[in-house]
Amino acid sequence: MSGGLLVAGTTSDAGKSVVTAGICRWLARQGVSVAPFKAQNMSLNSFVTREGAEIGRAQAMQAQAARVEPTALMNPVLLKPGSDRSSQVVLMGKPVGEMSARGYHGGRQESLLGTVVDCLEQLRSSYDAVICEGAGSPAEINLRRTDIVNMGIARAARFPVVVVGDIDRGGVFASFFGTTALLAKEDQELVAGYLVNKFRGDVSLLEPGLDMLKSLTGRETYGVLPYAHGLGIDEEDGLRVSLRGAVRESEVAPPVGEELLRVAVCAVPLMSNFTDVDALAAEPGVVVRFVDRPEELVDADLVVIPGTRGTVAALEWLRRRGFESALRRRAAEGRPILGICGGFQILGEHIEDEIESRAGAVDGLGLLPVRVRFRREKTLTRPVGRALGENVEGYEIHHGVAEVLGGAPFLDGCRVGAVWGTHWHGSLESDAFRRAFLRAVAADAGRRFVPAADTSFGALREEQLDRLGDLIEEHADTSALLRLIETGAPTGLPFIAPGAPS
Repeated sequence: MSGGLLVAGTTSDAGKSVVTAGICRWLARQGVSVAPFKAQNMSLNSFVTREGAEIGRAQAMQAQAARVEPTALMNPVLLKPGSDRSSQVVLMGKPVGEMSARGYHGGRQESLLGTVVDCLEQLRSSYDAVICEGAGSPAEINLRRTDIVNMGIARAARFPVVVVGDIDRGGVFASFFGTTALLAKEDQELVAGYLVNKFRGDVSLLEPGLDMLKSLTGRETYGVLPYAHGLGIDEEDGLRVSLRGAVRESEVAPPVGEELLRVAVCAVPLMSNFTDVDALAAEPGVVVRFVDRPEELVDADLVVIPGTRGTVAALEWLRRRGFESALRRRAAEGRPILGICGGFQILGEHIEDEIESRAGAVDGLGLLPVRVRFRREKTLTRPVGRALGENVEGYEIHHGVAEVLGGAPFLDGCRVGAVWGTHWHGSLESDAFRRAFLRAVAADAGRRFVPAADTSFGALREEQLDRLGDLIEEHADTSALLRLIETGAPTGLPFIAPGAPS
């Protein structure tokens, strides 16, 4: 086998990421050497590869689904929004500057097509198949001229395209037809067909519509995937706790000890890598919820201030909404608080930022003896260490450099009383360390909570990826997908008017 496929979507959050991961896992289980690829990603959830490159977490998850090591080749362009109108551009894993949306789409994006095509070709030379994920919708006709992630890359690589539609939103047939009809003739020639996602009910009731869709478009539907809870792992757009979906207490696995442990995550602006709390949600008896009001902290045993692309903006948001006094009371009462990355910086005494916010000198919450200075170079590392008597692995993504002036050492940060801070994302995925941390939190919170001795976050992640592979194997036409990957889009596909100019 030698080829590839582009998984596009009628909308954002249609399920492109999980379908791509599912196809990668299914192919890997067949013994196919496969790699994921997304030319351009816009996300605040990112990951650091072993070579020190920053890529989208969705592509890292897809690489795990494919059972290969993630690299910068799999996501050559990453956009990290800093506001509604500008983003940091990360090229081949390294930041190259801030750019407005108009500036990026006005010229920079088009110039990157050669780079992303080169990355794709390098992957194709190393793997039997490359499964590409699109972004948003391929029918964003106002952006087609500079497109490098949907039909732009499909046409450059001559890859067939399968369009995923979220039927749970409604209007999926109109979305499939309209998406195809808005494309130029040369792009339509690559759209092989469709994949229905998140279907509830009796598939036989859908079949007449699928037959009509084929008669209207001349294209096959390659499967109807049922709605499945808890599959949104490491997504770009959605804010949800993935593994085991521990959001409502009624859905939480029974605790090992006598009580539940309640975790409140402050939903700060430009929140990044909120996937850090997935490992907490994976624990039986742990309830994780995102909050935006200080009164929601009252019954929380642990408050987490997560990472953010806008540390100073998040600090101002916390103050404006009344969180500062609530967090100060918690610290004075010895009730646990954990700050991760930007959240760690917010807990410090002082921030000097002429890079991210350009706000200059700003006072932090003063709950940890830490001073932070932002520098232009970004720290991108995969540290390993020990804390609470256990081995820990993590990854760092930050411009702010912390000077720790006191407190007890905690990873790269510190602890004062029940207030903890570190730059290390992903540290809670280290099972023994997570259990030790939760025992300390429960003791400080006065809870009779005992973490499960056998919870393996890595095993749970593998189970999730296998569930994605099962969805494809059991509900998609895998023989037809293999033919697409091997031979490309069928010839003679009809053109659907009106079509958009190329």
